This record gives sequence, structure tokens and C-alpha cells, in this order.
Amino acid sequence: MSDSKTIRIFPIGMSLGILLALSFALCVVFGLLFPGAAMYRAWLPLLPGVIWINWPSALLGLVESFAYGWYIAVIFVPAWNFFSRRTSE
Repeated sequence: MSDSKTIRIFPIGMSLGILLALSFALCVVFGLLFPGAAMYRAWLPLLPGVIWINWPSALLGLVESFAYGWYIAVIFVPAWNFFSRRTSE
């Protein structure tokens, strides 16, 4: 019988990856619509190789944002499953 508190890595990784990639895309659109706001300066240091803005850089930013989502999932899901098992014993 599976524990109801156990979560799976694939749905969490995909959800977080898509969330962060969409957030990146929205920030790019916002930066293009409102160039004075300069939101991109906040996330440029977090995305190596991304510059403001051209198509290859935008694609790289999407890929790196998606990868950050998976990175979070790879750390979070095993930790969640470990601690939820320990608290249910």
C-alpha cells in the first residue's frame, strides 16, 4: 500500500519547471512593454549566459528557468518523502 503523503518527482518537477519558465517569459514580456521598470536586472545574475534580450538568450533563459524548477524538485521531493515517512511512524 502506498503512503498518501508520498509525492512523485515527475509532476513536481514539470510543474515547477513550467512555472519558472512561464515566469521568465512574463518577465521578458513585461520588460519589453515597460523598459523603465528593468525587472530583468534582478534575474540576469541567476541565469548564466542570458543577456537582455535576443532570441538565443531568451531560449537559454527559458531552458535555465525550467532546469531550476527541476533542481528544486530534485531536492524537495526526496526531502519531503523522507520527512513525511519519519513523522508518520
